[in-house]
Amino acid sequence: MTRASDSSCTTTIDLLPSRPLQPAFVALVEDALASLQQALGPLLHSVYLYGSVARAQARPGVSDLDLTLVLTRPLAADEAALLEQQRLALQARHPEVSKVDFDIGVLADIRNPAHWYSWGYWLKHECRCIHGADLGLQFAAFAPSAAVARAVNGDYVQVLQGYIASIAAAQELATLRRLQKEAARKLVRATNVLRPAEGGGWPRSLEDYVRYFSERFPHMAERAAFFLRQAEAPTASAEDFNAQLEAFIAWMQGQAQAPASA
Repeated sequence: MTRASDSSCTTTIDLLPSRPLQPAFVALVEDALASLQQALGPLLHSVYLYGSVARAQARPGVSDLDLTLVLTRPLAADEAALLEQQRLALQARHPEVSKVDFDIGVLADIRNPAHWYSWGYWLKHECRCIHGADLGLQFAAFAPSAAVARAVNGDYVQVLQGYIASIAAAQELATLRRLQKEAARKLVRATNVLRPAEGGGWPRSLEDYVRYFSERFPHMAERAAFFLRQAEAPTASAEDFNAQLEAFIAWMQGQAQAPASA
């Protein structure tokens, strides 16, 4: 079995509970699988649910459908375009979700030891396999650690800066609110990169992330609570949201460079 955590860590992160899909989302998941198989054929190695639908906690008309697709090789440009068409068509057919998202990985990258703390953790702890061979079974359970948190969230600065630009350019209120919700969720989860090197709890919900962060950095609790509110029901103006987001990112970068001051 693949080595997934240091032997000095005795407590491992909980696995995703095995629960039946909520009835409101069964047809959607079945349609998604059929569409993916039609679009990708033998390129599709396996498909995984993650997020609220995977946890059987989704809210019809509010939650997203989040899917991780593992492919046998990278997509060519025309194949990627066809997959995007299928995603948009699936999203249009199913108002029971607000959005359909595909995260795409390639089999060789997932099996590469350099990606165990990112892809290994993701498939083992955040996903449930709904098609193909479950790659999560190849990994032992991971222990809570900064290494896993950084592997999963190490791109947060680049991703959030992209959201800042998109939010500033948003012309429609619905687009603005969607982008704010996504950016706030990304930031809340990214706070986990400031966790201790080993040990401690491992957040599951957005509320868990904010609580865990606020216990370590109580002077930032109010700012973290702002983004938790925006992750659920955005209300801030684009200018206020971006100003607070930029300030929080700058603080996190400074904190990461001087961990002894945490």
